Amino acid sequence: MEAVRLVKLVQKCVSSKSLRKARQFHALLVTSTPVFDSLPFLGNNVLSMYAKLGSMDEARQVFDQMPQRNPVSYNALIAGYSRNACHAFLSFELLSAMAVENLRPNGSTFTSLLQACAYLEDEAEGAKLHGQVEKVGFSSDVRVQTSLFGMYSACENLDCANRVFDEMEEKDDVAWNSIIYGNVKHGRIEESLHIFCSMMRTGKVPTQFTFSIVLNACARLKDHFGGKIIHGQIVKSNISVDVPLQNSLLNLYSSSGDMETAFSVFKMIEKPDLVSWNSIMAGCSENGCVEEAMNLFVQLLDASTERPDQYTFAAVVSATGPLPAVNYGKPLHAQVAKAGFGGNIFVCSTLVGMYFRNEEMESARKLFDSVSGKDIILWTEMISGYLKLGEAETAINYFCEMQKQHKADSFALSSALSGAADLAALKQGEVIHCLAIKSGHNSDMCVSGSLVDMYSKNGSLEAANIIFSEVRNPDLKCWNSMLGGFCHHGKAEQAFQLFNHMLERGLKPDHVTFISLLSACSHCGLVGRGNFYWNYMRYMGLEPGVKHYSCMVSLLSRAGLLQEAEDLISSSGLGSKFPELWRNLLCSCVIHKELDLGERAAERVLFLLPEDSATHIMLSNLYAAAGRWDAVSDMRRKIRGLLTEKDPGLSWIQVFDQTLVFYAGYEPHLILDEAQAELQRLRGNLEECAVTEVLECL
Repeated sequence: MEAVRLVKLVQKCVSSKSLRKARQFHALLVTSTPVFDSLPFLGNNVLSMYAKLGSMDEARQVFDQMPQRNPVSYNALIAGYSRNACHAFLSFELLSAMAVENLRPNGSTFTSLLQACAYLEDEAEGAKLHGQVEKVGFSSDVRVQTSLFGMYSACENLDCANRVFDEMEEKDDVAWNSIIYGNVKHGRIEESLHIFCSMMRTGKVPTQFTFSIVLNACARLKDHFGGKIIHGQIVKSNISVDVPLQNSLLNLYSSSGDMETAFSVFKMIEKPDLVSWNSIMAGCSENGCVEEAMNLFVQLLDASTERPDQYTFAAVVSATGPLPAVNYGKPLHAQVAKAGFGGNIFVCSTLVGMYFRNEEMESARKLFDSVSGKDIILWTEMISGYLKLGEAETAINYFCEMQKQHKADSFALSSALSGAADLAALKQGEVIHCLAIKSGHNSDMCVSGSLVDMYSKNGSLEAANIIFSEVRNPDLKCWNSMLGGFCHHGKAEQAFQLFNHMLERGLKPDHVTFISLLSACSHCGLVGRGNFYWNYMRYMGLEPGVKHYSCMVSLLSRAGLLQEAEDLISSSGLGSKFPELWRNLLCSCVIHKELDLGERAAERVLFLLPEDSATHIMLSNLYAAAGRWDAVSDMRRKIRGLLTEKDPGLSWIQVFDQTLVFYAGYEPHLILDEAQAELQRLRGNLEECAVTEVLECL
């Protein structure tokens, strides 16, 4: 009876999490029990109490003062060390000490030691223990086997982990949950779902934790249908649905874009925790539900005892990114600072992204400069932000600066390659390619796609094709990059063949895919093929955007089908917002000398952009083709007035490590005389070649 009371008192001390009470209880035992030191049972319980409270020094002191130690004493101390990453290595010294005292390790010993190996990610020591387990006969102990595949999983050796699991004769809930979780954690999502299906076939009833794991697996795979089936199994099983499981359902529907069901799940949570709030707000952010995200944030502040954390602020700031920063983003920034997250790198990365989406580069830069301990995510946000606003050179400069502090990951490399593509800087792109190879990221999907895009935009289609052919399972972005490369270089037939291969692989084309295809048709004058892809896009459930209409207008008008092009613009409902559609039509009207339609197209453009010099120039050319010289004179006077206010055009070329920029009308360039001399030399060579060819023909 005294023993039972003692154990209960120890449990109370542990549950109170009060080290002070534990010490008081220990002192009481020593003073009230004269034979305390001679009773291993008492010492073991006190030792276990200190270990569970994390006071390993006091636990070790009790252990060292025990005149008689048994396997329970060793197991208690080993268990304490194994739960603490800083002390885990000391567990193995105790195993050796057990052997000195002729004490045999048991299942609990091996379970704790394998947990220590998992903490240390020491597969070599874990494999030795595996051999000992087999040798002393604990290979059929469920707890030991579970710890074994947990160790292999922590060491990222999923093959061994799955092999140990398959060899288990009896698998309990902990074993099933551990192996499923291990596969999900290390990216073997489909394998984890196969194991779950095997579990169901055995008749084992999944626990709440099991369902949570597989729902998160479906969310990562974007497998909405599979997730709904598992949701149905949860309902069918009549299992008690706790908040973590409801949060997993929330994550599934939010990540798959089914916000209606996500809100239904959220409303069913009686007492949502902060994870619930963050999940639904993150879902709103990802799916463009800006107003809903803001309302939820206000509700959280008003109704919940939970205080917003970094994930809350990141979700709501990301959601409001497309809205004017002065009305939403900046007030939220102020709240972030007030809540104490002004220096949080995760939140600051989201704020930087918000400022870039609002084209406030200076605000983004100031925030970036104010953050100490910048991580690679924040650097990448700056690089991609400048790229999106057309500041590719600045983006490359930030990438180079980042290299001094961090090793570039796949996302940073991908962004830098996009910058090299936009600048047509092949040498810079090749250097970044070398960095990708050196860091082992060259085979990452996002880097491969960016490499294909960079080489194709820099005129090296052969290099782009080689890289694409080496990608094992290219994703849609990678296919689109290669497709765009073929179209950019006028290889329409190769682009069409690649598109057919893409469909054979089971990939569903997106809007970007059809922009490339329609562009190829436009440049090659393939009206029939263009109409086919236009109709096929609609058949695939994709509504055409302004870029698709622009390609089709160019295709029809270049082929002389000017009236059809005008009808398409009128039926699109986009002509009143996007002058480029009418400008495309005007360009073809000049070529085909179609005065009336050209004037109508020019009128539409100039209504939206009254000072558009390109339209005035094309209209002047149209009047000249029609012989209306008085109108040409008027138009040229307007053009001269517009060009005086126009920003000068510029071009650049990379020579070795230097980028040379030439401005229109800006003569005092350092090597302008040298460049003009070279142009004269090349012109002379071309004239000589032309004369030679004429003489050969004669």
